[in-house]
Amino acid sequence: MASTYDHPGEQAAQDPIRLLAIRDTPLSLDEVFAAVGDDAAGGTALFVGTVRNHDGGADVDTLGYSCHPTAEAEMRRVAEKVAADYPVRALAAVHRVGDLAVGDLAVVVAVSCPHRGEAFEACRKLIDDLKHEVPIWKHQRFSDGTEEWVGAC
Repeated sequence: MASTYDHPGEQAAQDPIRLLAIRDTPLSLDEVFAAVGDDAAGGTALFVGTVRNHDGGADVDTLGYSCHPTAEAEMRRVAEKVAADYPVRALAAVHRVGDLAVGDLAVVVAVSCPHRGEAFEACRKLIDDLKHEVPIWKHQRFSDGTEEWVGAC
């Protein structure tokens, strides 16, 4: 969790949220990684969620993500909480909506902090809270013709 240190680089940045978006276009690892660049950060953690070819023993052909109109505001609330709880120098999160194929990037989040442990913890908290609290839904279509809706993210 966040601590107070003597050196300003050890503390959270004034406005660490650099990029938040929900998009219907392909996501870029380079964009997210660049957004969290900070000279005072000694550790950067990046998580990439991709569409896998199976779920629960069934073969997935494609899936689609949709979101509630409040999703970006909820994403900001989650990001602000993570930034308040950890010494975040920079934070970014983007999530895809629309139809995706196996292998496509669904979500990319990154956090930079003064030290690697803090970066790992903050990044894990960010993706876990986005998954549980932001109203984004997944519609999976399986090879056998069945389909299912999966709750947030």
